[in-house]
Amino acid sequence: MDSMVDSVYHYFKAEKKDSAYCIFMGLFSLVLMVYFLAKGTPFYNGISYAFAAIGVIQLVVGGMVYLRSDMDIVSISYFIQKDFDMIKDKEIPRMEMHVKNLALYFKAEIGCIALGLMLWFFCPSLSLGKGIGIGLVIQSSMMCFLDYLAEQRGKVYLDFLKSLLKQEP
Repeated sequence: MDSMVDSVYHYFKAEKKDSAYCIFMGLFSLVLMVYFLAKGTPFYNGISYAFAAIGVIQLVVGGMVYLRSDMDIVSISYFIQKDFDMIKDKEIPRMEMHVKNLALYFKAEIGCIALGLMLWFFCPSLSLGKGIGIGLVIQSSMMCFLDYLAEQRGKVYLDFLKSLLKQEP
């Protein structure tokens, strides 16, 4: 039983750690946004717009996961120890949806990278569009990396949860 609870603990601690990275990236993006806006050129304004848009997403999503992680540890540990049916009825469906959503986010981020590359390569030098493109490539690449890690970690955790059903008391 303790090893099961330890596995849950490690999964959600990893989620919390990555969400802290996401919060940091969001804050850093907003600082860079202010810096680039202060430069006052269309190119730097474009970078700042992309950094602002994705930076706010990083802050909101990272903050929600960060704040939720400790309660998730408590509730899932309780399910394992006292209410095993909730693993099947609540946590597995939640994680299946979470993994699907991460795969969708990953595809959207790849789309933003592709759009950013097109803007970068096809917009005139030092234009607003080129700046937006570079900002999108940078921000979306970082989000893509974090979401890929989260998706892989989520799949492992989901497999772990499904294995618990085979061991059900």
